[in-house]
Amino acid sequence: MKRPCLEVADIVRRRGSDFLDNQPGWFTFQHLKVYRAVVACRTQTLGGHLDQCSQCGYRAISYCSCRNRHCPKCQTNARNKWLAARSKELLGVGYFHVVFTLPHQFSGLALQNKRVIYDLLFRACAETLLEVAANPEHLGAEIGFLSVLHTWGQNLLHHPHVHCVIPTGGLSTDHTAWVHPRYNFFLPVEVLSEVFRGKFIAALKRAFRRGKLVFHGRLRCLSNRKMFRALLRSVFAHDWVVYAKKPFGGPEHVLHYLARYTHRVAISNHRLISLDDGKVTFRWKDYAHGGKQRLMTLGSDEFLRRFFLHVLPHGFVRIRFFGFLANRSRAIMLPLCRRLLEMRSLEHTSDSVADARPPAGWKCPCCSGPMVIIGTLTVQQLRWFSVEQATVDTS
Repeated sequence: MKRPCLEVADIVRRRGSDFLDNQPGWFTFQHLKVYRAVVACRTQTLGGHLDQCSQCGYRAISYCSCRNRHCPKCQTNARNKWLAARSKELLGVGYFHVVFTLPHQFSGLALQNKRVIYDLLFRACAETLLEVAANPEHLGAEIGFLSVLHTWGQNLLHHPHVHCVIPTGGLSTDHTAWVHPRYNFFLPVEVLSEVFRGKFIAALKRAFRRGKLVFHGRLRCLSNRKMFRALLRSVFAHDWVVYAKKPFGGPEHVLHYLARYTHRVAISNHRLISLDDGKVTFRWKDYAHGGKQRLMTLGSDEFLRRFFLHVLPHGFVRIRFFGFLANRSRAIMLPLCRRLLEMRSLEHTSDSVADARPPAGWKCPCCSGPMVIIGTLTVQQLRWFSVEQATVDTS
């Protein structure tokens, strides 16, 4: 893919100091860690490595990445490793994609209680799917699935929702058969919506009673029990959005599909258009009008504010597995599912590679051969190299 002409890191480096000067109290140390990581990513600050083309011998220096999960440049390697591990767990059935969306009335509460609210969202989605699927009127089976949290919309505003990717069908209650859906759809969306709403509201009430929620600023009034209950009643009165996409292909398509959701950040560098006069222009899809491509221009402070809204709490797990794919049961349940589906493992044995040196992740600009890492360089070595190169250029 062609390198983007503008990156989030460029915006942070050029406009970040002004943004920090104007920020209120919500910008925490965790936000600052992400800020520093994005600024330092693939610069001399983090050191580097010496790469060499395995065909023509061309050499070049590459800077190390920050590996922060919020950095737009550092997701490819993490995604590829994760997908390689998941390829061993796919089943030979179709897959459904179900999306649970948190009502916008909870946006402010979620931003002040990210760890609690996002965790409740995960649990409510999982309990809803497991309960509805176990009901004999719908499927009558134990299902397994993975869930991925996204907190943004295309315009970078706060929009928490969970993507669930689910194998079509599940294990019978006695684990002796694979139960296939009786209908073209997997589970009824209307039922999922009602159960999801009830479970999330009930969980939120428990969190309030146990004092797990905090309220600041304009939300301080919600610390009053009556005001909090009034908010819940108003949100409960409306239908909640649960969207089920049509089933997509079997295992050969699932990995490509997952790659679009698992390791994404709020905005990719390829959506950025320009940074002029302190304003950022980027592409976005207007799903309210059929996914039409549009351009949006924001002041750099507003753009960075929206970008940093989506920083997750330290250690928060945004990809989770449930049902027979849960970590505690996967080792036993997956082989059972494969036996019942009479399928072979999707594991592929790779040929031994004579040259065990790690790939550099890019191709030679001279001959397009694969570049490999032949050595690491410290920050001091990179500085020495830069001084030496500058001396050569001026002589």
